[in-house]
Amino acid sequence: MANSTIESDRDFQQLADPYRRELLAHCYRMLGSIHDAEDLVQETYLRAWRSYGSFEGRSSLRTWLYRIATNVCLTAIDQRGNRPMPSGLGAPSDEPERPVVASPEVPWLEPAPDTVLGADAADPATIVAARESTRLAFIAALQHLPAKQRVVLILRDVLKWKAAEVAELLDTSTAAVNSALQRARAQLEENAPLRDELVEPTDPGQREFLERYAKAFEDADIAGLIELFKQDVIWEMPPHLDWFVGAENVVRLIAVQCAPDPGELRMVPAAANGQPAFGLYRRGDDGVHRPYQLQVVSLTDGGVSHVSAFFDTTLFPLFGLPEQV
Repeated sequence: MANSTIESDRDFQQLADPYRRELLAHCYRMLGSIHDAEDLVQETYLRAWRSYGSFEGRSSLRTWLYRIATNVCLTAIDQRGNRPMPSGLGAPSDEPERPVVASPEVPWLEPAPDTVLGADAADPATIVAARESTRLAFIAALQHLPAKQRVVLILRDVLKWKAAEVAELLDTSTAAVNSALQRARAQLEENAPLRDELVEPTDPGQREFLERYAKAFEDADIAGLIELFKQDVIWEMPPHLDWFVGAENVVRLIAVQCAPDPGELRMVPAAANGQPAFGLYRRGDDGVHRPYQLQVVSLTDGGVSHVSAFFDTTLFPLFGLPEQV
């Protein structure tokens, strides 16, 4: 009996482990938190391992794991609520000189590293689809959907499940799934804050542009920054409620609230949600640059259109960013 149990455990691990990364991406889309997603994938695998002996194979193992993960996520959303961005909670501020207000009690949306959510490198189409379905603006828009509509939209439009498969998972009718999908698509369109065509990370001109962007911060070149922003650029920075629209407002914010000297800031490249990102480090009194904020940048042909600057420095290790530079 003991040997049979060991063999069963080995079978489960061998068969289930290949789905871990895509389940993590699924949980992240559902929750908007990479920390929560990692915890719930662990919970999914624990529940699946405990129930593996009763798995009858009526569906594929992948479908079975998604069913468990989805139910775990629905419970978590019911208990923890949604994770917004500042732009989803109110109107933008037009007073960049006024002290910004932090709300650490709000469970803010979190970015996710590309290394965690990456798709199959051998399939370019899969890579593009994975980027589009993990863009920060898309994840933020999902947070506006009721939990069941979120499930339906992710399973139908992102994972390409059939309506009947989703209906079976949610224990509802195909008609109800199709109706929920229509409502979810309409609400997503209404709440999606970014409609510009983003430049793909592989675009040859992107690297030079991002080097100019990083250098402008490091040189405290405010005039240089304003040339890199689109006129209607959006800047938001959880856990602060205030967010800003317009290049002039954003550079005034940086100049007044951050007030960097040349060499005070350093930018280390990263990648988040299929978009370019930077770990921004600020020099302390001891001359050491330490984590300050993680910027996720939306870059279009017209320049930087959106910057999400996260002040949660616990995110830095997830992105492989150093403790100091």
